[in-house]
Amino acid sequence: MRAEFVRTARLELVPLEAGHAGEMAEVLADPALHEFIGGAPLGAARLRERYARLAGGSPDPEVSWCNWVLRTRERPCRLVGTVQATVTAGGSVAEVAWVVGTAWQGLGFASEAARGLVGLLERRGVGLVLAHIHPEHRASVAVARAAGLAPTGERAGGEVVWRLALGGR
Repeated sequence: MRAEFVRTARLELVPLEAGHAGEMAEVLADPALHEFIGGAPLGAARLRERYARLAGGSPDPEVSWCNWVLRTRERPCRLVGTVQATVTAGGSVAEVAWVVGTAWQGLGFASEAARGLVGLLERRGVGLVLAHIHPEHRASVAVARAAGLAPTGERAGGEVVWRLALGGR
């Protein structure tokens, strides 16, 4: 599976390219974004290296890295965040994640993007969508619920595993 262009009501999910790094470094510059996921904001050069690696695909032929930037459709168009899906098990399982820059949080962009991503995964035959969410990250919990995922009670690395079964294969 590969990242492909997805359009929602207010967003375009655009397949990630190294060239997105400059604008995305600004979008992701707030250290508060890393409260639950760890790490620190990357500068444009380091983000460009990371994006080039991600866009190049997984070295494992059984794993697909699908990454998108979120671009607003309203003019002026602006990048506001990212979504990703790591697809495994012959294309039947996807682990998803999202991040929206602080300035655009609370506007429903993450939920809209997550729903768009889940819709694409379902159309591509994925049968199971998973997300790992810190139990205190209320915003991500709301996004997961909006996309149809539900908590499983399982934990991985201190995070709750969320799950959505799709029509799939």
